[in-house]
Amino acid sequence: MVTKARIAVFVSGGGTNLEHLLLAQEAGQLPHGEIVLVCASNESAYALTRAANHGVPGVAVPKKQLTQEAFEAALTEKLAEYRVDVIVLAGFLSILSENFVKQWPERIVNIHPSLIPSFCGKGMYGLKVHEAALSKGVKVTGATVHLVNEIPDGGRILLQKAVEVLPGDTPEVLQKRVMEQAEWVLLPQAAELLANQIVQEKEQA
Repeated sequence: MVTKARIAVFVSGGGTNLEHLLLAQEAGQLPHGEIVLVCASNESAYALTRAANHGVPGVAVPKKQLTQEAFEAALTEKLAEYRVDVIVLAGFLSILSENFVKQWPERIVNIHPSLIPSFCGKGMYGLKVHEAALSKGVKVTGATVHLVNEIPDGGRILLQKAVEVLPGDTPEVLQKRVMEQAEWVLLPQAAELLANQIVQEKEQA
């Protein structure tokens, strides 16, 4: 039997990045990984519907009703229940504590909609990133997949892809282009990269 790394995807909203991870899996682009759980930080996240549509278990761990400690304890419980090896943050808007991150060294990946180290760090997410890129006047932006450590957007970079900024771009138009040309391409690649690494480690153990 082929060993696969068990992947949990953390989401907060619509789940377009999740959708492309699930489609990549169905297309055979995650040969060393399997998405076994989707965790949403709010119960109305459409990402949970996307997970159900693809036959993947989805659970809500509502952040707003919990302390950081209780929130992370609930996540940890779910990760243990599903025997998760890798966590993919795909539009997950909650910052994870240093204590949580340290329990998953080089096992959490995040996608950020810029070429780190530009337009990143605490408070930089979603449209804010693209607004900052446009106000700075950059000609090229993109997306970065990086490992997660205790510093927001501070972990080691795994993959990057550049995307051209075009005259007349609005933050919304630029966001869509970065998603289509970079985020949806990079995230499945990064998940497979990490899954492959974990499978090799398991086989050597």
